[in-house]
Amino acid sequence: MKTVVSSLFLGITLTLWVAALVFGDTAGPVPMPGMVTMLELGADKCIPCKMMAPIIAELKTEYAGIATIAFIDVWKNPDAAKKYGIRAIPTQIFFDQDGREVERHTGFMDKVRIVDMFTKLGAAKEKKADLARGRQVQ
Repeated sequence: MKTVVSSLFLGITLTLWVAALVFGDTAGPVPMPGMVTMLELGADKCIPCKMMAPIIAELKTEYAGIATIAFIDVWKNPDAAKKYGIRAIPTQIFFDQDGREVERHTGFMDKVRIVDMFTKLGAAKEKKADLARGRQVQ
């Protein structure tokens, strides 16, 4: 019986973990301590959110280790909409490295504007290259 319960628990845990990866819902802290963070609040079925999904996926890869990008589906998690004061989706909230909200945008946001915001907040891809070469970045 213990084995069945353990297997069931492991299966549920893995399913939730895979769903978080596929659908992008964040399970970690937002904003991420010590990192520039972009939080997008939207919905999996929202058309502008769907349009942004490939952009967000690219940026997560390109800015890994430099900035954190999180997504919360507010239709599945209505408490998040209340917590962040969301009135329309998608809404992107940018936090600096100290966890302070510095910018908020509602509606579709293209990759260039997101990259510009990351650069403005000090999360430039050049820092990733410097870190890879072992240089100290300030």
